[in-house]
Amino acid sequence: MESPLTASYAQTMHTTRQEAQMAGSRSPVLDETDAGSPAVRVRGLRKTFGDIRALDGVDLTITHGEVVGLLGPNGAGKTTLVEILEGHRRRDAGEVTVLGYDPADGVQGFRDRIGIVLQDGGHAPVATVAEAVRVYSAAYPHPRPLAEVLELVGLTGKAKEKIKTLSGGQRRRLDLALGIAGDPDLIFLDEPTTGFDPSARRRSWELVENLRSLGKTILLTTHYMDEAQQLADRVAVISAGRIVAEGSPETIGGRDHVNALVGFRLPQGVAVDDVPLPCGVAFDEKDGRVTFETEAPTRDVARLVAWAAGRGEELEGLTVSRPTLEDAYLMLTDEEGSR
Repeated sequence: MESPLTASYAQTMHTTRQEAQMAGSRSPVLDETDAGSPAVRVRGLRKTFGDIRALDGVDLTITHGEVVGLLGPNGAGKTTLVEILEGHRRRDAGEVTVLGYDPADGVQGFRDRIGIVLQDGGHAPVATVAEAVRVYSAAYPHPRPLAEVLELVGLTGKAKEKIKTLSGGQRRRLDLALGIAGDPDLIFLDEPTTGFDPSARRRSWELVENLRSLGKTILLTTHYMDEAQQLADRVAVISAGRIVAEGSPETIGGRDHVNALVGFRLPQGVAVDDVPLPCGVAFDEKDGRVTFETEAPTRDVARLVAWAAGRGEELEGLTVSRPTLEDAYLMLTDEEGSR
């Protein structure tokens, strides 16, 4: 049986929605199902606050069913961009369509199709988990069943628990439950795992993967490079109000064309000159480690391993790596910030 809190608040949300529908709203700018338009399309987006250019000509496209990670330092323009896409802030210039709507219009049809997961949900601590989900669901025309929502986020056994009794990780799962309760087509995830321990972060990643499997479009803002690497189909790096790089986590910043770095510890009694190495070798006499860059790691490592095997030597600490996503991110944002 619903509590008075759930029943009264749900009725308020239902009435608000009916009033919005009676007031009328414009049709979507585009019909994405017929025209094959993207879920999000941004062109030349600009926003200033006094003398500060928060967004300076941003272009961004997100296709349906895609998970896009938005990366950038504090003050880069991430929050302003997301707030404009959500319809919570007006732009100064540029074109924006989200699910075929201009979010600045704030029409009910647009709000029915988006879900927002903020860093801090601000829950009523005396409400139960089930009550909170029912309240949020009441604002949507076709919400997901309560049991299904709780199962998706791993809170099935907590339905009757009061929010104030939940752990931090469970409250974050509740945040996600509220964001998907209305079965939105597009979900905005704002720093979904901030403050989580490694185990809780991994479990949250599973939740996002569940949403991906349902065909949801997701815009994820995060400061964790491994999170973007794990979850995002594509990454956009924003710095000083501009998109400075865009691509898959594997190719962002041109890392797929960057030389590999090979390293190993030189065997005892062996001189660097005795080893078949390419040019540009660095040798640290203190720890005996040899490193070199190569555009053909398979060839050079095969030659190195064959040499070691022929001598019965072990190449301790042998590694082959390319710059990480974090390396590329720091390079891109440092370059932009120094201009």
